[in-house]
Amino acid sequence: MGTLLCGMRARSLQTVFILGVLLLGVSMLAGSFSARQPQTVVLDVGLSCLRFSLVLLAVFWIQELVAREIDRRTVVFALTYPYPRYFYLFGRYLGILLLLAMATLLLALLLWLAVLMTARSYEPLFRVALGMPYWATVLGIWLDVAVVLAFALCIASISTVSILPMVLGLGFAVAGRALGGVLQYLKSGAEGDVSLTGTYLPFLNAVQWILPDLSRLDWRLWPMYGNAPDPVSAGWASAMALSYAVLLLWLAARGFARREFL
Repeated sequence: MGTLLCGMRARSLQTVFILGVLLLGVSMLAGSFSARQPQTVVLDVGLSCLRFSLVLLAVFWIQELVAREIDRRTVVFALTYPYPRYFYLFGRYLGILLLLAMATLLLALLLWLAVLMTARSYEPLFRVALGMPYWATVLGIWLDVAVVLAFALCIASISTVSILPMVLGLGFAVAGRALGGVLQYLKSGAEGDVSLTGTYLPFLNAVQWILPDLSRLDWRLWPMYGNAPDPVSAGWASAMALSYAVLLLWLAARGFARREFL
């Protein structure tokens, strides 16, 4: 409960929420440049803006509610209770995750309304699906951000530089989403650039065993074009995200238990 109250009072919440609303406005503006498929464009741009806003919220909340408390040593007061240290970390993680769920629902509803309000001057080739396909895609984004949140928390638990969780968290979010696309490009031949494939493909093949491919949680083609993800692949992607988040939380608990605050 304390995490929820602190998170809702943080100035970063107001700033990023306003930014999220502005980005949804940008998605509506982008749709106005597409005469035949404005709703598809609004949905595509809006989903990207939704993830961007949620990632910012995740790293800002970790910065405000964990990294800053550790930096100021106020975390010592929370650790005086007769509970293991990992209770503090897990409580913060679950609290921020709940805050992100609330923000996801609110911003997703705004995007849903933005798509409905988009002009339908032309008969679209593909009708967007704003039912289960849309909300499944939103759930995939939330799972994506949950992994980013776990990574930022892991960095905050061991870092002595308060801003490092935010910086590395943003880098992790970008790298995790780009990994799948880059690998696919290189494995398809990189448009005949043999040197590029030979230089980077072995390295990225090794990196994929360490860095999760968060692009597998991007199911936007389902509401946009009716291209539903394979249930088995979607299930494995969700299991991958949850397993990776659990591993990061375990590493965070291990590092936090050995940390000295005095």
